[in-house]
Amino acid sequence: MSDEQTPLSARRSAAEEFVREVNAQTGGDLRLIGLPDQGMVSDAAYVRWPDGRAGVLTRSILSPDALHSIAEVLAVASAHGVPVPRYELITPLSQGAAIVQQRLPGSPPRHIDPSIVDAMVAVNESFAGLLADWPQVEVPQLHLRQSGEGWCLHETLQRYDDRSRRLLGWIQDVATTGPNQLTGNDLVHWDFVPGNVLFDPTGAVTGVVDWFTIARGDRHFGLLKPRFYLQRLAAVTPSPGYPTVTATAIGRLDELLDQLLEPATYDVYWAHWSLALIDWAIRHGTQTEIDCYLDLASTRIR
Repeated sequence: MSDEQTPLSARRSAAEEFVREVNAQTGGDLRLIGLPDQGMVSDAAYVRWPDGRAGVLTRSILSPDALHSIAEVLAVASAHGVPVPRYELITPLSQGAAIVQQRLPGSPPRHIDPSIVDAMVAVNESFAGLLADWPQVEVPQLHLRQSGEGWCLHETLQRYDDRSRRLLGWIQDVATTGPNQLTGNDLVHWDFVPGNVLFDPTGAVTGVVDWFTIARGDRHFGLLKPRFYLQRLAAVTPSPGYPTVTATAIGRLDELLDQLLEPATYDVYWAHWSLALIDWAIRHGTQTEIDCYLDLASTRIR
């Protein structure tokens, strides 16, 4: 059952159990105070510390050591004025780990227009050069030449249909001349979609959240996933918890991507996200997602 179909009572019951588990593990006294809108992180819970501070409790498959490393990177970003949360508690669980992070003001956008796109691109620019002194942060592989481990599977596209096979051929052609990993020292948000960017009522960005996968490289790489995400939002009937999007917002992002990326680099990044998202959609998503991503991805095949 997807998160938008999960009854509120079941989500609240799961959150209460999650809070009890963390309190038992830490000896703490966190109190559940609410749940995010459906369509956001399904196992997140809004909590309050005994001293009144508000936090966001989430579960991660990452190890506590990996989460502490992310916390250190976020502290560097915050020191440079990037609105990112502070990790206030990291504790191992029987499966994975739990994090309580600072609850930043604002909320994800309900409606995405060109001003939202401009604000997201502007805050993404603030990631420039933040990891110049952090060579230990991974520079990710793009998997254009061969499948990744459990994701970006070439075999999925090869088996699916003629459209996906043609796209895979183009991806592999791009790989013959393009790099197979990112370059640069920017902080890269791997899931830089509107649901992970918070805004105040004036439209100003107040937070960038969900940093469970970070990377070092070119910050502009992170702008390609929202391009696919906006296309999917535009292709489906609006549902509770998910924003609406205008065609002008999509056009604005296309305009900015053309300005920010050289065509060859654009092809490399497009090839990666096409592979990653279509592989995921075929194996885990809906027919609407598969068709939407395939149709969009194919627009850059020349």
